[in-house]
Amino acid sequence: MTDDAPDSLIPYDEIVQEALRAVVGRVLGEIQNNGSQLPGNHHFYITFKTGAPGVSIPLHLRERFPDEMTIVLQNKFWDLGVDEEGFTVGLSFNQMPAKLDIPYSAITAFVDPAVDFGLQFQATVTDMAPETHEDAENDIPSDTGSDGAAGADDGSNVVTVDFGRKK
Repeated sequence: MTDDAPDSLIPYDEIVQEALRAVVGRVLGEIQNNGSQLPGNHHFYITFKTGAPGVSIPLHLRERFPDEMTIVLQNKFWDLGVDEEGFTVGLSFNQMPAKLDIPYSAITAFVDPAVDFGLQFQATVTDMAPETHEDAENDIPSDTGSDGAAGADDGSNVVTVDFGRKK
């Protein structure tokens, strides 16, 4: 494109982001319909903005992760509930149970390292730089195998959608 291209009156970037977030909802819906059992070695890393509208997490987690948090859905999760707006899940943090409500609009990344699949989303809450915080660690077994977090960050099969706008 050239610098002379007109601004679009159609919000393509928003439409694509919404469609990609629907992928997350469909995947989680499939898991819910399967009795919350993950097939094979599938497991999910889901990163979301803790301050996004509609996010409900315990206060101690919001204080520990004031900007962004990553959860792992693998072995120890319960009460997965999925609807058109987001999902609810029970997880354990330092052996303390917690219920999290996360709208799809708050999600910034979804990764299934078992099959090198990942999606990254534009932040919809703020464009501020995230504050530094500890890495999220909910209770996952130490024997996660070679498909652990190290493989999730290599960028393979990650779809990133970033539409630039003229200034």
